[in-house]
Parts: sequence; C-alpha cells; structure tokens
Amino acid sequence: HGCAHFGLRQGRTHLNYMCFCRKPQLNCLIVCGIAPLNPKIVGGGDAAPGSWPWQVELLKFGSFYCGGSLISREWVLTAAHCVSGTNIFMWQVFLGRQYLKGNNPNEESRGVSKIISHPKYNSNTYDNDMALLRLSAPVKFTHYIRPVCLAASDSEFNNGTESWVTGWGTVGEGEFLPSPETLQEVKVPVVGNRQCDCLYGDTVITDNMICAGLLSGGKDSCQGDSGGPMMSKQGSVWVQSGIVSFGRGCARPSLPGVYTRVSRYQPWISSKIRSDKPGFPLKDLFVVNVVILLSLGCFCHLKIFFHIF
Repeated sequence: HGCAHFGLRQGRTHLNYMCFCRKPQLNCLIVCGIAPLNPKIVGGGDAAPGSWPWQVELLKFGSFYCGGSLISREWVLTAAHCVSGTNIFMWQVFLGRQYLKGNNPNEESRGVSKIISHPKYNSNTYDNDMALLRLSAPVKFTHYIRPVCLAASDSEFNNGTESWVTGWGTVGEGEFLPSPETLQEVKVPVVGNRQCDCLYGDTVITDNMICAGLLSGGKDSCQGDSGGPMMSKQGSVWVQSGIVSFGRGCARPSLPGVYTRVSRYQPWISSKIRSDKPGFPLKDLFVVNVVILLSLGCFCHLKIFFHIF
C-alpha cells in the first residue's frame, strides 16, 4: 500500500515524494493542506461540502461573527480585530460546517481555552492583524475537518498569483448571504504591495500585508469574512497566504482586499504553539512527514527538480 503522492513547487524547485508502508493504516497519515473533496476548478459562489475542510466559523455570544482556519488539531488562526478585547467565554468554534442555517451532518463544535493576539496588533492601521485560538479539546480529522498549511517565511506570492478566499460574509456592500447561507468561495489574483499601496493612497500597506482582488472590481472578501483564509494551491497542497483583514468597501474597482501576510509570522506562530505544530511548507511539510513515515517503517522515495527558465 502506498501513501498519496505529494508535491510542492516553490520558485524553481519542485519536490515530490511517495511513501510505501507495511501497515495500511499509515497510508492515511494526515498532512496539512490536503482537501480530498476539492478538485478545483474555476468560479466563485457556493463551495461544495468538504472543499475547504479547514474553514472555521467563530460565534460570539452565539451569533456568527468571523471566520478562521484550522491549522492543527488544537489551534485556529484568525484576525486579531475579530477577538481583540474579548475573553474565551464569549466564543464558540464550528468546524466542518457548510451552512450557517440548516443541517450540517459533518460539523463539530468546540469552545476556546486560550486567545493569543499578536502583541503588535494596531487597531488603527490593522498591522499585525493576527490571532491564535486554542480549542477546548482537539478535533479528529475527517474529509470535512482538516488543517491547512501555512506559508513559510521564505514563501513568495507574486503579483497575479491565483488565490482563493472563503467565508460566510456579505456578498456585497449591505447585501447579506441568502438562506441557508452556504459557505462562499471566490478566486482572486494577488496584487503587488507597491501597486496596492498606491491604490489605497493615505492608507499604508505594510510588508505584513498582502493584497488580492480584481482591479476591475466584482470579486472580493467582505464584511463577515474577516479572519478567514486566503489560499493558493502549491503542487498538491493548499497553503494559506493571508487572513482576511480589511478593505475599502467590497469589490470596488482599484481597491483590492487587504490580508495579513501569513509568511511574516512563522517564528511568532511557532513560538506560541509548542506542540501539535502547524505545517509550514517547504521547510516542514516534506522533511517532517518523510521523517515520521520512515520512523514508522515506511519507505519513501523523494525527488527534487530544479526548473531552469
């Protein structure tokens, strides 16, 4: 029996591995960024069940408030502006949820045992708009509940990089998501920071931010999507590049959405999560999982390709 084949491309380097294990159960080893029910695609609109198994709903006092992403069995990543000034008793976390209203047969819920907002979060500029939530109990991974990979410090998301944003927020300025309020997905390209800074004028786009959206308008994250993930597919895994942070209106021409740049925070996240750490490809995904599989008696075949162009 063989493990699923995994691959990642970063710059000019492309890595692949295939592992073969004597024990069939080891072939189901969970790896971040794998969405078995997401063949993706084109579009925008309703997401199919299981397409984004790391998507999290955050309820404040029992009402939908923000999004987030599952990054390990015990930790959720979200925006600091969602949770700043709150305490753990205000929050409930739903995972594996497809609809805000109606039946969600694959969902799990947890409380929050710890909130860690970035110490340099600035509520005026939205710089360092990041927070970690520790769940009240670990979750069991399924096809509908799985962790996303996080962009490592050396990650690059150049102008035009295809990205996806998900959430249950409004579908336009003042236009609420119709019942049953299905999880939405939208594809947007990255907009370079220099151009984004020029477009925003007196609002400073710092190196801790990343922008994405169509300059013609029409596709964007919006109110209620805050804290949710922006992702790009690298090889066979999904990597979270951004956290929905702020914008000027929604989907307006020449005003892309602004996201917290996840790759700037690998040291901070790693310092706060001492066990059950999230995956940061390229640095972690291949090395850590291959080492684990080898230690469990598996044989792994690793290939590294260098693209010259």
